[in-house]
Amino acid sequence: MTDYINLQQTYEFPVYAKRDLVLVKGKGARVWDEKGNVYIDCVAGHGVANLGHCPEKVIHAATEQLNRFVTCSNVFYNDQRALLMERLIQITPPNLKRVFLCNTGTEAVEGAIKFARYSTGKTDFVCAMRSFHGRTMGALSATYNPKYRDDFKPLVPGFHHVPYNRFEKLEEKISEKTAAVMLEVVQGEGGVNIGQKEYFEQVAQLCREKGILLIVDEVQTGFCRTGRMFACEHYDVEPDMLLLAKSIAGGIPMGAIVCSDKIKNPMGKHGTTFGGNPLACAAALAAIDTMTEEKLDEQAREKGKALADQLNQAKLDKIRDIRHLGLMFGIELKEKSKSYILKLMEEGVLALPAGPTVIRLLPPLVITKDELDFVAEKVIKVLS
Repeated sequence: MTDYINLQQTYEFPVYAKRDLVLVKGKGARVWDEKGNVYIDCVAGHGVANLGHCPEKVIHAATEQLNRFVTCSNVFYNDQRALLMERLIQITPPNLKRVFLCNTGTEAVEGAIKFARYSTGKTDFVCAMRSFHGRTMGALSATYNPKYRDDFKPLVPGFHHVPYNRFEKLEEKISEKTAAVMLEVVQGEGGVNIGQKEYFEQVAQLCREKGILLIVDEVQTGFCRTGRMFACEHYDVEPDMLLLAKSIAGGIPMGAIVCSDKIKNPMGKHGTTFGGNPLACAAALAAIDTMTEEKLDEQAREKGKALADQLNQAKLDKIRDIRHLGLMFGIELKEKSKSYILKLMEEGVLALPAGPTVIRLLPPLVITKDELDFVAEKVIKVLS
């Protein structure tokens, strides 16, 4: 048998903290390693696989498109691209009118930074502590964690970070130079910290009063993960830019910036080679149709409550707090989480960290009751 771990280590840049596990196949909420062992996948590509692995309608749409037309320059119109843009406007908040398609979440953030500066003529951004918006230079400037930032300074100037869920601190940082406020509704990487309704509504009102753009990063929370199609729908908030990626196309790389009429982006000021390619657009159309037909937002709400109930009823001493919105979970421990994440892997459940003491669970929204019960059973066993 080929030693894939050694082979990959030989050639790749070691930029990821790896686990000694070679995954080769997935279906629904399950994945298999090269030895045939099965796991319930609560990593799901860091929240990409909301539809699970190998969703049939996405595979069918992508296969048809592969046989028809894969790449199309953005100097031409395209049927799949047009249909996807229309669909995104139909499902996003009603004030959003225009779409820019790209490839990743960090590209969506980069584009939003440029759009905000051009549209307002201002330079500065207010972001939250513990935020994560990506690792390219503009997105990294918006990201908070020093471990990602410090080795790459000087970063893009004009970014300010304030405590999350503390409106008065955000308000203090607003100035005549502020182009936009950029926030996640749930801070995934930062610990699964959930934005308070009053906080977001105050921020939205402040932005309207001051003529400041509101950018909501839903790269991880979008597409039913939190129990709504988009997490901002839990609150009375309409962003000027909604940033999307991860689960938009059922596992095929894609991102999007969905914009209000306040956003200006004249010809030639921004672009992309692969963004909005027909293959990704066809996959995204099938993914969105599947989400709506199967009511995955409702499933996320119901399954999230069921998992939270089981974990809370166990009353585990090692747990400090359980935070969740839909099927986005952060289990905060009273000690470091790494060893427990590795023990969960040994028990057949793949999980993520979210900071040093938090176990993050992002199971596919199509996870079955039996599979969810298995996750709960193993979490309780490992933390008992």
